[in-house]
Amino acid sequence: MVIFIKVLQFFLALSILIFVHELGHFLAAKAFKVRVDKFYLFFDWGFSLLKVKRVNGKLRWKFFSKPTPEKYTVEEKRNAKGKKEMEYHPIDLSTLPPDDWRQSDSTEYGIGWFPLGGYNKIAGMIDESMDKEQMKQPPQSWEFRSKPAWQRFIIMVAGVFMNVVLAITIYIGLLASQGEQYLPTAEVNKYGIAADSLAKEFGLRDGDKIISVNGKKVADFHRIQMELILEKASTIEVERDGQLVVIELPEDAIKKLLQKQDANFISYRTPFLVSDFSEGSVAKKAGMEVGDVIIAINDIPTPYYQTFVQEIKAFKDQDITVSVVRDFDTLALAMHLPKEGVIGVYLAPLSEYFNLDTKNYSFWQAIPAGFSKTFTEISDYWKQLKLIFNPSTKAYESVGGFISIGKIFPDTWIWSMFWRLTAFLSIALAVMNILPIPALDGGHILFLLYEIIFRRKPSDKFMEIAEYIGLFLVLALVIFANGNDIIKLFR
Repeated sequence: MVIFIKVLQFFLALSILIFVHELGHFLAAKAFKVRVDKFYLFFDWGFSLLKVKRVNGKLRWKFFSKPTPEKYTVEEKRNAKGKKEMEYHPIDLSTLPPDDWRQSDSTEYGIGWFPLGGYNKIAGMIDESMDKEQMKQPPQSWEFRSKPAWQRFIIMVAGVFMNVVLAITIYIGLLASQGEQYLPTAEVNKYGIAADSLAKEFGLRDGDKIISVNGKKVADFHRIQMELILEKASTIEVERDGQLVVIELPEDAIKKLLQKQDANFISYRTPFLVSDFSEGSVAKKAGMEVGDVIIAINDIPTPYYQTFVQEIKAFKDQDITVSVVRDFDTLALAMHLPKEGVIGVYLAPLSEYFNLDTKNYSFWQAIPAGFSKTFTEISDYWKQLKLIFNPSTKAYESVGGFISIGKIFPDTWIWSMFWRLTAFLSIALAVMNILPIPALDGGHILFLLYEIIFRRKPSDKFMEIAEYIGLFLVLALVIFANGNDIIKLFR
């Protein structure tokens, strides 16, 4: 069930992002009177699940059908040198049956069967459909290639623009309805941090209180690791036993943080306050109650939940005594720890230990805040992307595919979390699509900028070759990213 929920969230978010992105291209093309032959969610390679089109004034739809035939015939001939050549002749539409979909120039809308993409087939454009036959026909006024460069530029940038607009809209809605909540670093310093093995390798210790990163205070505790990576931090200042300690990070710190891919590089420490019990809890059977505070296992002090989790691993499938504080009394509870190593106790929520910082917004206040949050996320994602192309960080090893994306969704369906992740993925899609790689929007935009500046249009043959190269690069990136995911499964 957990996997099903994650997969369902992933595909719903992906469908929304693709639809919004392609809708941007579609609306811009229609605004400049460019014909859009097909508007598809997902790819219809070989056949489509559903297609809808207006034919002779009537709305028609088909399920599980092959792609609509093109509006021309192909004739093979040989030139004077005996070399094969293909000639393309437009079909006389009046000779077709009245229910033939080729009779109409209206857009065909559909849902493909391959759920990892989507597209517009814009007339007179070399794109991922690689429809070279259409490009061999004389240019028409309603084709993409016949429009001024500035109009074609707007059509191409509209998809990325819509993804940014989607992220802004989601953030405005979330900020207006829920506000923004975060865990202040100052609150975490009540008990100090819990450092994992990598953090200890860098010189951090359990109980350290984070003062600053590279001399800069970080208000949101959960942004500390991101600040270390994005700002290429060289020092962390902490308070330890009442003394200020400056920790010099090793040169390969960013590389190791990226390889680890663990948000718990440092985490907060909390006392172990019991809030509830799981079914069949051995702790509850031994007499433990909600509100108890666990302080020791077999007389080994465990003043914090994180300490308890570490110490209990040594007592699997053994009889143990767990000490708790209840109403100022200390009680010793005997129980048998199962071989799974859990006593069936739930930790109290974060708000029981820390005062979370919450900022509420009116609708009008949420609008500039939504813009600000979106552009901050874009800046952060761009910085992460630049790390991938820096060989010294080996960030490319952390690039993930569909499995990695699916894993970021929670085990349960929480709408606020779903929309936050959808906004983040919309930003990621916008940034990736604007990269100047042929086959991506950024590649087309680059060539259009060249045309606008130098007033010279790249040839159709050049665009065709560039599109093939771009498709190869994109395919290679997809294979590499998903290959990384598969490798991680076996590590």
